[in-house]
Amino acid sequence: MTSIIHPVLLCGGSGTRLWPLSRKSYPKQFVNLVGEESLFQASARRLSGPGFAAPSVVTGSDFRFVVVEQLAALKIAPADILIEPCARNTAAAICAAALRLDAREPGALLLVAPSDHVIADPDRFRAAVVAAAPAAEAGQLVTFGIRPDRPETGYGWLELSTKPDRDFGALPQPLKSFVEKPDRATAERLLAGGMHLWNAGIFLFSTTAILDAFARHAPDILAQTREAVSNAEQDLDFTRIAAEPWERLDDISIDYAVMERANNLTVVPYGEAWSDLGDWQAVWRESPPDGDGVVTSGAATAIDCTDTLLHATSKTQHLVGIGLENIIVVAMPDAVMVAHKDRAQDVKIAVQKLKSKGAPQAETLPRDYRPWGWYESLVVGPRFQVKRIVVHPGASLSLQSHHHRAEHWIVVEGTAKVTIDDSAKLITENQSVYIPLGAVHRMENPGKLPLTLIEVQTGSYLGEDDIIRYEDVYARGQGAKG
Repeated sequence: MTSIIHPVLLCGGSGTRLWPLSRKSYPKQFVNLVGEESLFQASARRLSGPGFAAPSVVTGSDFRFVVVEQLAALKIAPADILIEPCARNTAAAICAAALRLDAREPGALLLVAPSDHVIADPDRFRAAVVAAAPAAEAGQLVTFGIRPDRPETGYGWLELSTKPDRDFGALPQPLKSFVEKPDRATAERLLAGGMHLWNAGIFLFSTTAILDAFARHAPDILAQTREAVSNAEQDLDFTRIAAEPWERLDDISIDYAVMERANNLTVVPYGEAWSDLGDWQAVWRESPPDGDGVVTSGAATAIDCTDTLLHATSKTQHLVGIGLENIIVVAMPDAVMVAHKDRAQDVKIAVQKLKSKGAPQAETLPRDYRPWGWYESLVVGPRFQVKRIVVHPGASLSLQSHHHRAEHWIVVEGTAKVTIDDSAKLITENQSVYIPLGAVHRMENPGKLPLTLIEVQTGSYLGEDDIIRYEDVYARGQGAKG
């Protein structure tokens, strides 16, 4: 490989088809759905090593600290973390990443990949990327196509110029055309013909080639993205794209904006296992099922079931399925979803209905993640709330006060440094402290192990927006939670 490849991981999506596990507040790319790492972590690890530069990440503000934390667990330091003011689909995100990289290294190779894919053989995938590099260096816009194994209607398809060889080697060839998501009959015809691949949404090109393509086919997107990136502001280790020009951008994919209009397209066939884990049926397929077609996860038991997925997340709640066939059940402490496998794509309809009812379960998990750790509500009643709070080693909450509530903190694991007004003290396991209403206070974890405590709130209003922030190591403004 003659050039270093610069990965860009796109991780701003909400993954509503994997509800209730994936929600807007903590989408599927950050969840351990298959394997010991999150999908985002697996993607970052897959696109690292010899020949690959440090990754850039494009994400939303709510996920910026999750990105840092999950990369740090892999000992990967990102080259850039771009914060989108709002979601504007892949065209704007890719254009912004290309502009940032081109400013640092003009003409560099850019590998764009969603952060929620499952690729079982990372070495074979990296080899396919290496095989595509000469075409990208020559000015081609390279896309990667997956060998189909079923008549899938949830993906776009790519039409090849020549049929792949028997071994399905990663040999670049001209891309003949894009095919929109087909109906079942069309998908069966494409599969039988052997001249089409699934569109993986993974691309390789030089910054010069993709920016030229934007200039030719989507000049408004290029101009507005350039304005937004030029006026970006640095916030700690993050680059916040300017909101006003970004919000004016069209919500459009890179396929529609550029790829389907360009004439310098190359496709690289990829014949190994791949999944975008787009719904619960895909999770069932990738797990993989046992001899009866059953997948159980967590505290779940299947009795006389076939072709069924039982996914439980709570250690205090056991999920039991009896005599189920072609059924998906996902049980969480605050929501349970039961669906026929053939209706897996329709889970997003449930999310829409819950949103219309104002149900918090539509978008928010019971566990709320913060840059310092996480918390979850255990009991909520009139004028009181009980939470479990976990603070990472070395992390601290902001210096803050509340208008409407007092708090009791009981340490159950680790050591807390607690500041209340002008005094600070250490409290350890089985010790507690009281924070009066209006007191200026902060909690820190000075130790090397996670700090776990139970918080009991009492007062007339217990909302997370009842906070006055005085200092914050994470540079969050007034009104931010935690």
